[in-house]
Amino acid sequence: MATQHSRSAARFMMAPAVVLLLGWMLVPLTMTLYFSFKKYLPLRGGDLGWVGFDNYVRFVTSSAFWPSVMTTLIIVGGVLLITVVFGVLLAILLNQPMWGQGIVRILVIAPFFVMPTVSALVWKNMFMDPNYGLLAYLWEFFGAQPVEWLSQASLTSIIMIVSWQWLPFATLILLTAIQSLDSEQLEAAEMDSAPAFKRFIYIVLPHLSRAVTVVILIQTIFLLSIFAEIFVTTGGAFGTRTLTYLIFQRVLESQNVGLGSAGGVYAIILANIVAIFLMRIVGKNLDA
Repeated sequence: MATQHSRSAARFMMAPAVVLLLGWMLVPLTMTLYFSFKKYLPLRGGDLGWVGFDNYVRFVTSSAFWPSVMTTLIIVGGVLLITVVFGVLLAILLNQPMWGQGIVRILVIAPFFVMPTVSALVWKNMFMDPNYGLLAYLWEFFGAQPVEWLSQASLTSIIMIVSWQWLPFATLILLTAIQSLDSEQLEAAEMDSAPAFKRFIYIVLPHLSRAVTVVILIQTIFLLSIFAEIFVTTGGAFGTRTLTYLIFQRVLESQNVGLGSAGGVYAIILANIVAIFLMRIVGKNLDA
């Protein structure tokens, strides 16, 4: 049993890390809040004084605000749907005995370690180029007209690129969960002549509920701030401008730090709303 002295020693040793993490989070947040109430144009006069909530009003009443929020949610929802469904299927497949199982698992998980910028460039030039991309050659092979993915199916393209990056993460988490499943349950169900589909629905899927919840929560946190893939491929055009990209445009392209900071506060609010919703609806599985 831990004594008062040992608990105090543990708190003392943890204190530097806690202070560092708090500073890492609170300093940028405080500066964002500070600039969101000011008119700060670095290349056009600098600090022009306090403007109150004017930046917040301007940002939320902008014609680009709500479309960017909707685009963000569509991308997050599309990626989650693809990664969870195909992650479950891939995890079940990789759990089957096969030759070179270890090598196959490494190859499946490898895309997760590719930088977002690099993977977006690979998809843009190697796969989605309407003239020389692999998908263009595939379309021509079947006698179809090549698709200009990044302009004609821009949102679908972004979802495909991001899903390719995050599918290995979902597969890894779900594969770990499947490997912890008691094989005796499946053997008993098989001896009772239960079809494979029913074994999946009533045994495997309920067992994976916690793992699916973890995948959804973690991926949502990161996907709400998606930026690199859009910057490299479409540049926010063709209806792919997310809330994060809109903030980037306001700060760097328009050189309006105050307006961009107000957008950053809105992004934090949106992230917290989504997180609370997920914790209440999906996160109940963690308490089961």
